[in-house]
Amino acid sequence: MMEKIKEAADHIKSIYGGQPGVGIVLGSGLGSFTNEINIEKEIPYADIPHFPISTVAGHSGKLIFGELSGKKIVAMAGRFHYYEGYTAQQIVFPIRVMKFLGIQTLLLSNAAGGVNTSLKVGDLMIITDHISQLAPNPLIGKNYPELGPRFPDMSEPYKKDLINKVKAIAAQKGIKVKEGIYVVVTGPTFETLAEYKMILAMGGDAVGMSTVPEAITAVHMGLPVFAMSVITDVGIREDHTAVTHEEVLQAAKAAEPNFAALFIELVAQL
Repeated sequence: MMEKIKEAADHIKSIYGGQPGVGIVLGSGLGSFTNEINIEKEIPYADIPHFPISTVAGHSGKLIFGELSGKKIVAMAGRFHYYEGYTAQQIVFPIRVMKFLGIQTLLLSNAAGGVNTSLKVGDLMIITDHISQLAPNPLIGKNYPELGPRFPDMSEPYKKDLINKVKAIAAQKGIKVKEGIYVVVTGPTFETLAEYKMILAMGGDAVGMSTVPEAITAVHMGLPVFAMSVITDVGIREDHTAVTHEEVLQAAKAAEPNFAALFIELVAQL
């Protein structure tokens, strides 16, 4: 793994000479956020050694390097999921590579289903904690001390100081944000009504198919993490209507301006 990480990072460095300080992972339907970036270089995943290829609609599949709020950043336009057939280790490979490129903070975003009935479609939910019992842990297998400890502490997976910064930014801009616990599942099926009820009983506020493996990997490597969900559907529906991927993408797009405003100002304050 170490050789593959270094090969991928060295290849990227041979193409792009800048050093990003912030890594950003864009979730489903949030790809237009890249319009806010002063782009210096785009590298398709297919051109990077050992990188997986994104197969999901709404994920374009490239690394974008440039400036945002005057800071050098690298953004993943398209992430990887367990349900695509990748291993948990493959899913987080780009996070490892971004660390080797020099990032010092990782910002994660996703489209999530609301489980807590106080969450509505279009809400922005700051992730304060997560439950990862329903999906594989990316640290299973051989541990590499160069990356992090065998048993990393997860008492603060999402940095409180970053959460407080975003809450202050949101208050200043008049943007409503919620806070909650994110539960990760493997997908690709949306949850059954019984599963939604179980997740709620477990203490989850929102559910999705990403983000947690990336957060675990970042914590393992000592990277501070901030994560936010765009609530794109509500799981427990009185009318029992079906959830569709198109609905998720449409709701994410509608929430994108407020999402972008928060991330842009957060990067400025890092």
